[in-house]
Amino acid sequence: MTPLLSRTLAATLLAATALPLGAFAQATTPAAQLQRWQAAAGAPGDAARGQKLFGLKAGNDLSCASCHGQPPTAAARHASTGKPIDALAPAANAERFTDQAKVDKWFRRNCKDVFSRECSAVEKADLMAYLVGLKK
Repeated sequence: MTPLLSRTLAATLLAATALPLGAFAQATTPAAQLQRWQAAAGAPGDAARGQKLFGLKAGNDLSCASCHGQPPTAAARHASTGKPIDALAPAANAERFTDQAKVDKWFRRNCKDVFSRECSAVEKADLMAYLVGLKK
């Protein structure tokens, strides 16, 4: 290997390791997430059902609204930890639902926390329809 090629390869490897992990996240939009869950559900999301599900208290006496507020267009606080939570509605927080890995992670985690199970594709489509339809 020539010295120039060696330096170029070293610089490339160094630059690649300096990238933040978020650089590998799959960028998306709230509308694309709604379409994704509608496709998985095989039906359009229903905002009215999503709103009802968002406020539904499960066996642990929690709902999505317990931590995100109702409607989720302003900052709120986690019900048990008190940790601040930015507005969930995309109209109030442009960063919401823009990273597919985070969308999947938080749907999985929050559905398990509230409903003690993962949400179905239909429920996710309904929740996304509700959230995407909210105005500031």
